[in-house]
Amino acid sequence: MRRTGGRAESKSRAESKSRVEPRPQSGSNQFRIIGGQWRGRKLRFPGVAAIRPTPDRVRETLFNWLQPHILGASCLDLFAGSGAVGLEALSRGAASVTFVEQERPVAEAIRGHLQLLNGKGTVVEREALNFLKRESATYDLLFLDPPFGKGLIAEVSRLLEKQGLIHANSLLYIEAEQPVTAGELPCGFKVYREKRAGQVWYGLARFNEAES
Repeated sequence: MRRTGGRAESKSRAESKSRVEPRPQSGSNQFRIIGGQWRGRKLRFPGVAAIRPTPDRVRETLFNWLQPHILGASCLDLFAGSGAVGLEALSRGAASVTFVEQERPVAEAIRGHLQLLNGKGTVVEREALNFLKRESATYDLLFLDPPFGKGLIAEVSRLLEKQGLIHANSLLYIEAEQPVTAGELPCGFKVYREKRAGQVWYGLARFNEAES
């Protein structure tokens, strides 16, 4: 909650500064769409939030994996951040993307990109777990890139199952600091493709009837 006046306001500003990692230079506050109809477009995002867009080479690998599945897919970009992954999905033929981002300036930037590109997407300005508790739509592709070190994948998986947001053909893309275990995934899902780029592990999980 935002406070106003006196010590409370000073404390709020100090807490905000402690949560934000300033960008070293303005040129880092942008990403490039690497494939599809918007290939080569460079888009900027606010430098006030601690955002780490998925690197080009990781996105390229991901969408090589997803090539047979992306066209016409309904997608959820749950911890959207810059929106790079969701916008890449739209560029490559996804039918729609729901972007979930709790930071207002960042959410507004994604809305601006969608308007600029005439992209079919919806931006929900809400905390990710809170969104999942209220959501009822089912998605084909789900991009899960939560803040590291908070153990959120297991809780996200539980809510995806409980709310019925996934089906037997859904694919889950996950970024984490270490490989996820079967116990962290929805029942019956298993990682079938994975790689590491520096300190980031990323993988694709799908439903495996033998594991359910």
